[in-house]
Amino acid sequence: MKLNIVLVEPEIPQNTGNIARTCAAIGAKLHLVKPLGFEINDKTLKRAGLDYWDKLDVIYYENFQEFLEAHKQDKLYFVTTKAKQDYTQIDYAIDEEIFVLFGKETKGLPEDVLKENMETSIRIPMRENIRSLNLSNSVAIVVYEILRQDDFKLLEKESKYFD
Repeated sequence: MKLNIVLVEPEIPQNTGNIARTCAAIGAKLHLVKPLGFEINDKTLKRAGLDYWDKLDVIYYENFQEFLEAHKQDKLYFVTTKAKQDYTQIDYAIDEEIFVLFGKETKGLPEDVLKENMETSIRIPMRENIRSLNLSNSVAIVVYEILRQDDFKLLEKESKYFD
């Protein structure tokens, strides 16, 4: 799988734990950009991720600039309420490595970075006057669209229950 989920300065351990569990379930790498609003050994973080931490590839960065510098040649998608195009309007070429970036719960991604990357910034439609969706829900919505476009390759497509 060449899908990478990037959390820039996440603040709520339960959200990061839920996202880690999603990454483990789909085989995506999780990139965590510091500063984090919690300790990685935080029991609420581990509880939300349950027993999936050993099935997860996590990469840490000291700051957002370090991440951007390390991935300046990669395909980056910036998820924000400020984008003009919906996440479903993009043709995600999953055969190449892609990175989907999400900002901190209280502020999102830095506006200067968004202004420089509006062509690859995407949004999830919602009603007016609603600030945003929960971070872990937003990650699940976007990544499952990317996986759907790739016909859920490498994922189990049939249930093993109720034969």
